[in-house]
Amino acid sequence: MNNNQPNNDESLLTIKADELIQLLKKGNVDKELVKAIQQKINNAIESNSNQQKFDAFSELDQEQSRLDMVTNLEFLLTQHQVDSRESKKYLLHERIKHIVLVAIAVTMIILGLAMIIMPAPPYFEMFTIFYFSKDDGITLMDVISVLIVLSGVYLFINALLRKINA
Repeated sequence: MNNNQPNNDESLLTIKADELIQLLKKGNVDKELVKAIQQKINNAIESNSNQQKFDAFSELDQEQSRLDMVTNLEFLLTQHQVDSRESKKYLLHERIKHIVLVAIAVTMIILGLAMIIMPAPPYFEMFTIFYFSKDDGITLMDVISVLIVLSGVYLFINALLRKINA
């Protein structure tokens, strides 16, 4: 099903482009409207190609000789015209992704610890897995809380390692 999706998108895009061309050929359209439509199309194409430009450069991270790396970089720079404005925008998006990931990780850690520390009502303490005494033990909620904390720690470490490697 996924193999047909790009083909369907391409055929739909071709059909819509043909319809737009037919409408423009009729000549009942104002020049300003045509320029506005052209600008919208150019902006849509540019926003789609910006991510693809930077994705091509990530292939340079593979293990290869310095000469091959420089040759590949030269080839990529001739194929993808990247200016400082686009690279700043790309770096800003990457920073925001890292900040959001760290915020989610810290939130998970705090909420998991809060679930462990704060007392819960008896109906929320589902099952006791291991008893320390007659009235106290490790409950299923404690295990779930620890899993939440460990997930937050994993996300936090993963975000930091990505930031260091980037």
